[in-house]
Amino acid sequence: MTVTLITGANKGIGFETARQLVELGHTVYIGARDIERGGKAAAEIGARSVQLDVTDDASVGSALAAIDEAEGHLDVLVHNAGVLETGLDGPAALRSFDTNAVGIVRVTEAALPLLRRSSNPNVVVISSSAGSFWAVTNPERPEFGLPLVLYSASKAAATMLTVQYAKAHPDITFNALEPGTTATDMTAAFGIGRPVEESARVVVRLAALDRNRPTGTLQDEAGELPW
Repeated sequence: MTVTLITGANKGIGFETARQLVELGHTVYIGARDIERGGKAAAEIGARSVQLDVTDDASVGSALAAIDEAEGHLDVLVHNAGVLETGLDGPAALRSFDTNAVGIVRVTEAALPLLRRSSNPNVVVISSSAGSFWAVTNPERPEFGLPLVLYSASKAAATMLTVQYAKAHPDITFNALEPGTTATDMTAAFGIGRPVEESARVVVRLAALDRNRPTGTLQDEAGELPW
């Protein structure tokens, strides 16, 4: 049985990814800051839940310890938790990077011992082409006109972390993913995005690839992206 942890998975792309992976036979742990919401979401789709706040070291440690005790290993880690700050000041910057970048470090470091016990360890980082230097400087790309300073910068950091983790741990695959613009709570203010089911399928494809998958890349549903 493939054991999968998805952070920030009680709603949006994370929840739909969890639902689709449960259908594929994964034992899925929904990581959620609010234990009640996480538990309710997990019960709805036949998953399991752990209280997990990616900005809190103790919470992250407790969550991975619970999975270790129950399963003894972790096969797939999906870094889905994220925030989109539209303000531009110091506190907003700290929140953006703490969740979108530092959170990746916290959870990855806690998960590494469990991932090393897997025969096919796979880490997927939900990043964004809004953090691609190639995309945001290309007038033909929609990212060129997006005024999302902190989101773009923190997602660029997320992609760089993915590449560096792939280099540091060649026995584990690490890939960053642009799942596609999706209609979620995060994008509600912009009134944009496709159904969450479509973007979750992109995540599931990468999360469920066999051991011949690439590593150290930024991808979207069409393949590898420059960044």
